[in-house]
Amino acid sequence: MIDLRLLREDPDLIRRSQRVRGESEEVVDELAAADAAHRAALQRYEELRAEQKQLGKQVSRASGDEKQELLTRTKQLSGEVKGAETTATTKAEALRTAQLAIPNLVEDDVPAGGEEDFVVLREVGDRTAPEPCRDHLELGLALGAFDMERGAKTSGSRFYYLTGPGALLQFGLLQLAIQQAVATGFTPMVPPVLVRPDAMEGTGFLGDHADEIYYLERDDLYLVGTSEVPLASYHSNEILDLEAPRRYAAWSSCFRREAGSYGKDTQGIIRVHQFDKVEMFSFCRPEEAAAEHLRLLDYEEAMLNKIEVPYRVIDVAGGDLGASAARKYDCEAWVPSQGRYRELTSTSNCTTFQARRLGIRYRDEKGKPQAAATLNGTLATTRWLVAILENHQRPDGSVHVPKALQPFVGHEVLEPQR
Repeated sequence: MIDLRLLREDPDLIRRSQRVRGESEEVVDELAAADAAHRAALQRYEELRAEQKQLGKQVSRASGDEKQELLTRTKQLSGEVKGAETTATTKAEALRTAQLAIPNLVEDDVPAGGEEDFVVLREVGDRTAPEPCRDHLELGLALGAFDMERGAKTSGSRFYYLTGPGALLQFGLLQLAIQQAVATGFTPMVPPVLVRPDAMEGTGFLGDHADEIYYLERDDLYLVGTSEVPLASYHSNEILDLEAPRRYAAWSSCFRREAGSYGKDTQGIIRVHQFDKVEMFSFCRPEEAAAEHLRLLDYEEAMLNKIEVPYRVIDVAGGDLGASAARKYDCEAWVPSQGRYRELTSTSNCTTFQARRLGIRYRDEKGKPQAAATLNGTLATTRWLVAILENHQRPDGSVHVPKALQPFVGHEVLEPQR
């Protein structure tokens, strides 16, 4: 949610952010108008309330015709106060709606443009070129790691079973991520994956991409597409002690409808309706957010190095940012069968955007409550199996297990089933 003080002091800064995102600047003017209308309505209500209180004092001291006149005015004023209160409430609702329509303010040097206008910050590792080059689906089926046919039989397209070595790889990957998170000061969590509408709206997921979310109408609950949502909501309407950042790492299943992705990545487990993930989440003071963002990126890269895959880090362009993000870095692993990089992790600095919506605050040096900053970052997901299988495949169809995962999987090499 945009800070209204910033709107009043520097609306052009918000307009510039909208241009970088490639979105309408008119919403800024609409928000300014809604803010002015709300302030005027609130002022009118407060003026009438003040007059009402003053009249009450005068009535108690008056008598005769003067008292009757004051009582008549008091009755009339009572109706005006109720009307003014209703108007102020209506204007407040319109103001909140206008605020929710504007995404977070992007950082100054975020690249402008859309999905293809990212900036590559670095490439790590040598890109592999297996010969022959099998894709992850062929490898996974041969290893007995995936069962796509029974997944579709049971649940429909884009569902799957992880079986045998596939399940062990995922368990190991996510346990490795939790171990790293705990070692670096994160509190491990298993959060709920069904959340109320205010949690989903508070994190900014009920905007343009609401059709990606599974909704249970009978219960008025949403299935989360990321544990960022329950983690952000964990401290909603609280005042935190943020002498140091609060860091959490959650292991959860995630659900996405993949609306609008028909024909894209229909084979395998790159784009599916259900997957598991370990997600990092931080609450900190706003002035610490940029440094915390780089710290989360470091943790993501540490995990990628443990699974020994080549990857690159990109600075995502403004037009490809989610509504809550002021900046986002993605780590993309090399996928040999596709001859390109594919996203495995992302980390976003959401500054105070989510905290304002969710009422998450801390006390500054003067003891005054201020909006906290929130950040999130992926530490491991089911999709990582794609990069592991393809980059560690051998000519005979077997797959080398990265050293860090061998204690969890119990093998150095996964062999095709005979």
